[in-house]
Amino acid sequence: MFETEHTLVPLLLLPSLLSLLLFLILLKRRSRHSFNLPPGKSGWPFLGETIGYLKPYSAKTLGYFMQQHISKYGKIYRSNLFGEPTIVSADAGLNRFILQNEGRLFECSYPRSIGGILGKWSMLVLVGDMHRDMRSISLNFLSHARLRTILLKDVERHTLFVLDSWQQHSVFSAQDEAKKFTFNLMAKHIMSMDPGEEETEQLKKEYVTFMKGVVSAPLNLPGTAYRKALQSRGTILKFIEKKMEERKSEIQEEDEEDEAKITDDDLLGWVLKHSNLSTEQILDLILSLLFAGHETSSVAIALAIYFLQACPKAVQELREEHLEIARVKKELGESELNWDDYKKMDFTHSVINETLRLGNVVRFLHRKALRNVRYKGYDIPRGWKVLPVISAVHLDNSRYDEPNLFNPWRWQQQNSGTSSLSGCGSFSTWGNNFMPFGGGPRLCAGSELAKLEMAVFIHHLVLNFSWKLAEDDQPFAFPFVDFPKGLPIRVSRIL
Repeated sequence: MFETEHTLVPLLLLPSLLSLLLFLILLKRRSRHSFNLPPGKSGWPFLGETIGYLKPYSAKTLGYFMQQHISKYGKIYRSNLFGEPTIVSADAGLNRFILQNEGRLFECSYPRSIGGILGKWSMLVLVGDMHRDMRSISLNFLSHARLRTILLKDVERHTLFVLDSWQQHSVFSAQDEAKKFTFNLMAKHIMSMDPGEEETEQLKKEYVTFMKGVVSAPLNLPGTAYRKALQSRGTILKFIEKKMEERKSEIQEEDEEDEAKITDDDLLGWVLKHSNLSTEQILDLILSLLFAGHETSSVAIALAIYFLQACPKAVQELREEHLEIARVKKELGESELNWDDYKKMDFTHSVINETLRLGNVVRFLHRKALRNVRYKGYDIPRGWKVLPVISAVHLDNSRYDEPNLFNPWRWQQQNSGTSSLSGCGSFSTWGNNFMPFGGGPRLCAGSELAKLEMAVFIHHLVLNFSWKLAEDDQPFAFPFVDFPKGLPIRVSRIL
């Protein structure tokens, strides 16, 4: 009898439990319906509209998906992307608001697959105090004083290492050459590895496999790019850990004077001396900096090469600017670029800004709302994914005249307040709507190094070469920016 009554208890409670569950569902729906959400739609179950959002398109445009949704719903709309309900922002004000309120109202929130391949201690996925500490290490290593001295000299040296290998009338992938330049530079400054050495080339080979997986579909199945990348990640981390052990041994064996030199010459040594990071944290930090410092800068340089070959007027003005810098240096008996030379590259900086605006190396960012937020009458519910789309502001024709045209002169007008026109498109005053490196507390730590790399590379490129496309190619957004054919160019030396 006791057992029978005991068995019936759950059955007797079942109606009450079902009623409670129904009440909670209705309460949740009512709460959701009380939000004034932006217009939009959710698309297919689970997938939502992700496939359409990620469909490749010309990197000089917003793509059909974004253009259609902005036209239909406005610059702030809702969707379901990456398996989550999402607010998409093409609004400059909301984008700034999101980035400036990092850690208070919003938080970085990348898909789990990114953390799985870059590591849980990667700066890209970390939040809060740990991200601040990691970013502080990067900023210390990329300080202004270091940029002016050590980094500037090495950027020029690695630029010449690549450009000096270019043969007259040869055809090659400009994208691969840009990647070679930025990888060699980062490998040198992170772990003191020299270009062309066997271990550097082996690491580069593993890193290429790793990168293919980072930008691929996260399918951890045999033979997929993602699986191969995970395997390469393991190989790369073993290599870095071996370097760490070698460095620790060197520090112990050297006297105090040499120790300071060893530990401060590269990021690995600096971290071993000045931080309390664990081995796992150091490994993920170095891997993420290799990724961030190599991939984005190389794409930006390839984009500059691409845009400039189609705008000979800009190449001519660049050449005149850098011939003048070279002339003054020759009179002074100097050969290496210095910081004063860099500051004189006014039109070069206009070209860099325009390349970053039109090319949009980083097109959107992943965030999530930490609490319910209201903006311009719309509600952003707590826990929802939020995507500030940087490229949508950079290509907004209400903020830039002829936004899909490469026109570096628009930046000179912004700086001088003049209204003169130049040969690759007209322009207008556009305001403070330029965020190629993000913003707020997560502003890219390597932004100044990236601009320095581009400027020095352009300096030696325009002084020594002319170039044109060997095959038709253009940048596509996958959403990462890439040249399908590698940007094949034919170069001629200026004798």
